Amino acid sequence: MERFNLKNRRYIGSKTKLIEWVFGNLKLNNIKSVCDIFAGSGVVAGQFATIPNIKNIIINDILFSNEIIYHAFFRGQDADFKALEELKEYYTQALKLEENYFSQHFSGKFFSYKDCVKIGSIREHIESLNLDKLNKDILLTSLIYSMDKIANTVGHYEAYRKKEILQDRFIFELISPIKHDKNIMIERKNANELAKTLKIDLVFIDPPYNSRQYSRFYHLYENLVQWKKPKLYGTALKPSCENMSEYCRSNAKKELSDLIEKLDCKRIALTYNNTYNSKSSSSQNKIDFKDLVGILSQKGKLSVKEKAHGFFNSGKTDFKEHKEFLFIVDVKP
Repeated sequence: MERFNLKNRRYIGSKTKLIEWVFGNLKLNNIKSVCDIFAGSGVVAGQFATIPNIKNIIINDILFSNEIIYHAFFRGQDADFKALEELKEYYTQALKLEENYFSQHFSGKFFSYKDCVKIGSIREHIESLNLDKLNKDILLTSLIYSMDKIANTVGHYEAYRKKEILQDRFIFELISPIKHDKNIMIERKNANELAKTLKIDLVFIDPPYNSRQYSRFYHLYENLVQWKKPKLYGTALKPSCENMSEYCRSNAKKELSDLIEKLDCKRIALTYNNTYNSKSSSSQNKIDFKDLVGILSQKGKLSVKEKAHGFFNSGKTDFKEHKEFLFIVDVKP
C-alpha cells in the first residue's frame, strides 16, 4: 500500500481540483514570501512549496488537527521513517487491542466496532510513547488519513450514513512528507490576529463561506488529536463547542473587512463561491459578491476570475450554476 500524500484527505472546500486554475491566474514571479491564512487542507500551501522563487511560507489554521497535519507533511522529510515503519508493523500485527474511549463512542457510526477498537488502541499507544513532536504528529496524521480513507461519512463528521453496513476495513498506513527547501512557519491563530503581525509579499485567503463551522465538521479529529476524552453530545457525538469562526456568523463581512485592512502585503488572492441561492440556509454565503468587491477594491487594484465548479453536496443541498471566484488585489503602496 502506498503512503498517503497531502491531497489524499477528503476536506470540505479543499482546493485540490482548483489548484491548476488558481495558480494559473496568480502572478508569482516577484513573490518570495506567502501566507496561507486559512490553510484548511494545506494543498494550496503545498503548491506554493513547489514554486522556486518562493522561499518563506506561513501556514495558518485554527484547528488543532490541521496544525499537526501541516507539521507532519511540511517538516516530516527529516524524520526517522525506519522507526516509524517498525511502529506501523507493530500496529498492524502485534498491538494488543482493548476496548477504549474511541470504540465506546464511535463504533457503529463512523466506523465498525473492530475498526474503532484498532483506532483507539493505536491512539492510546501513541500517547504512551515518549515521542518528540514531529514523530508524534506524523503518527497522528497517518492515523487521521488512514481513518479518512474508510470513514462512513460524506467527507466530514457532522453526520454519518445511517443505512450503511459497516465493514472492518481499517489499515494503518504512514504519510509521505513533502520534500522542499522552504522556510516554513506553522501557526494556529485567529486569522485577524495573525494579520496584524504580517509583512509579506502575498496573502492567500480562503475563508469559510457559510455558517457551517469547520471545528464541528472535524470534531472527531480535533478530539483524537487533543485526546482529552470529553463528554460527547448529539447524534454526531460532538464535544462542547470550541474554535468557532466569526466568518461563519452574521458579522463575517466586518471580520473580512478588518482582516483586509490589517494586511501589510503586496498582493492578496481570495477565493469565494456563489452559493447565495442555496435552499439550505446554512450553506448560503455570509458575504455577498458586491461586498467582497467593495472591501477588496479599497485595498488596491482588483481583478476577478471565475470558474464553474462542482461543490461539495451532502445530498440535501441544491447548488445550481455554482461558480468559484478568485479575487486578486495588487495592493496600493
